[in-house]
Amino acid sequence: MTHSFIEHVNVTVSDPDRTATLLSAIFGWYERWRGPARDGGRTIHLGSDRAYVALYTGPDGQHADARYPKGEPLNHFGIQVDDLDAVEARVKAVGLIPFNHGDYEPGRRFYFLDPDGIEYEVVSYAEPRPR
Repeated sequence: MTHSFIEHVNVTVSDPDRTATLLSAIFGWYERWRGPARDGGRTIHLGSDRAYVALYTGPDGQHADARYPKGEPLNHFGIQVDDLDAVEARVKAVGLIPFNHGDYEPGRRFYFLDPDGIEYEVVSYAEPRPR
């Protein structure tokens, strides 16, 4: 059996350009595609060659606060990085606030919220735990 992986996640944001700028600055992701989307909206695909986040908004930012019949949008994105401290510095540099730091097996982590209130968990398994 081949190894399955998440190829993309589609999330509704109020301003795809702003979110793409923030996530690019924090994680080093690049824009794979942008263009028209359902209901007259637009989408930016941001990520790596293997996976991406689709940042969707309806016309003039509509749908940003919509709730969907399948349930609340999501709890958080989990992003694995090699250098947790460097990423935390970039989060602060774009004006966002890291919180809920945790050092527990098997890694270290912290969280931050973007301007739409979407939560990101940033985790590193590459670094030894502080002793």
